[in-house]
Amino acid sequence: MRNLHAPDDDRDDPPFSSGYDDGRPPLRDQSWRDMQERPRPSEFISRFGMEEAPAPPRQRRSLGLLSILALLVLAAAVAGYATTKVPARWAGVISTNTRAEVSAVATVPSPPARAPLAVASSPDVPATGTTASVAPANAPDPNTRLREEDRAPKFDVRAANAVPAARETGSQTPVQGVTDTEIRFGMAAPFSGPAREMGHQLKLGIDLAFAQANDEGGVHGRQLKLFTADDAYEPTRTLNAMKELYEQNKVFGFVENYGSPTALISVPYALERHTLYFGAFTGAPSLRRDPPDRYVFNYRAGYAEEADAIVHYLVKTRRLRPQDIGVLTQQDAYGDAGWDGVTKAMRTLRGGVSGDVFRMSYNRNTVNVDDAIAQLRRQRPAIKAVVLVATFRAAAKFVEKTRDIYPDMIYATISGVGSTGLASELMVLGPKYADGIICTQVTPAVDSYASVALNYKKALAKYFPGEPADYTSLEAYLTASILVEGLRRVGPAVDTEALVNVLESMQNYELGLGPKVSFGPSDHQALHKVWGTQLDKSGQYHAIDLE
Repeated sequence: MRNLHAPDDDRDDPPFSSGYDDGRPPLRDQSWRDMQERPRPSEFISRFGMEEAPAPPRQRRSLGLLSILALLVLAAAVAGYATTKVPARWAGVISTNTRAEVSAVATVPSPPARAPLAVASSPDVPATGTTASVAPANAPDPNTRLREEDRAPKFDVRAANAVPAARETGSQTPVQGVTDTEIRFGMAAPFSGPAREMGHQLKLGIDLAFAQANDEGGVHGRQLKLFTADDAYEPTRTLNAMKELYEQNKVFGFVENYGSPTALISVPYALERHTLYFGAFTGAPSLRRDPPDRYVFNYRAGYAEEADAIVHYLVKTRRLRPQDIGVLTQQDAYGDAGWDGVTKAMRTLRGGVSGDVFRMSYNRNTVNVDDAIAQLRRQRPAIKAVVLVATFRAAAKFVEKTRDIYPDMIYATISGVGSTGLASELMVLGPKYADGIICTQVTPAVDSYASVALNYKKALAKYFPGEPADYTSLEAYLTASILVEGLRRVGPAVDTEALVNVLESMQNYELGLGPKVSFGPSDHQALHKVWGTQLDKSGQYHAIDLE
């Protein structure tokens, strides 16, 4: 084998220096003979049993350098292509996914470092049935081959919480409690316990108004349905009743819920869900904020307005002094609301000066008024009138136990007492217990010839024959009638926000009450009118002028 380390015959220059640092002269200064005396590579290899490998020629080394340069140029070209093409290809993947894959992104939270959402939801939009539109992505290049891991959906964060199917098809967004055939409402009220008669009368009035509307074709073809849940007038049971109606019965809104203490539970529940809370049977200030809560609407005058009307009547018409008037209150938000109304009226009559007002109380859902009567006996000087902020059984028990002791006592109640129930209880005791009892109302007298009273009694005879006319069921009937009118004005595309907007624009609606029904963005109470009635010995209420 040719020794490649020996000088070629045609080489002009001697080999380069060996680089040894042993004091010997460089190879350039040695003779070729001295160099040949050193062991040849073949001899060195043979000593260790190794084979001699041929070294590549000069031309081969030059080609290797060219190949490296070519690979570097190719790599740079690939990197440039990837920088411009690959992101666009990935961005196009979203358009190849199915609708099911698009909806799956709703469960992926947005990373905080990303830009804000392109479509932000309004704080006033209900949590149920909301949608957000999604912009279509660029179509992928059909000639581009994707790696398997690239085939997984890669969505922009703006698609989070989107339900694009309804937008793509142009169909209406689903609204809880609203279908093509019905609209569902719920009512939490007492259907057991001492106040169960109130729950029965409220349900009767709503069923009456809904039956009339349904017989006329419903509201834009939808039938109105009422679902009820029993809380027995106990706030500890109200939350479960609300959950039953909203989460199980899937109601659209709440109508004519009963009670002031229970409203402290049910109103926040409805507001958190941006759900309509319409026409509750309470005059408590918690439902009459300034400005009003967007989803809370009232039909009736507040308890403060009723108490003010009673106090002014006793002072202006019956010629009593403010200190001659005491108050019996239920120990809860209902009693507190009536008490606040009385004290405010007293302060007005005293020229803005606060004074002592005699107050008695009893426990809710009981008729135990003995402690209150003991207080009354100790009161000096004796009072001449009592404002009863109580339910009808407790009020009747108080009258029963004090009428003989104070035969000239004037008893006046607000509408929350349940005037029909009160009359029935007192008539059982005897005519003298009923005679002269004053009761404020938030409706015209049921035995009047007002158009609304005549229509109510006609419908009552048709749909619920045998049921007597009642102030509580009349109030519920009027409340539901206003709600029906609001739904009709919304049109077929009904949802909570649209209904609230329509109600806030309702002005001077003629219902046959005398005063016209009006709402506004700053006033969510349909009426501020208070009517006066008084019982006679036969247990019948007659209108009296409170002014």
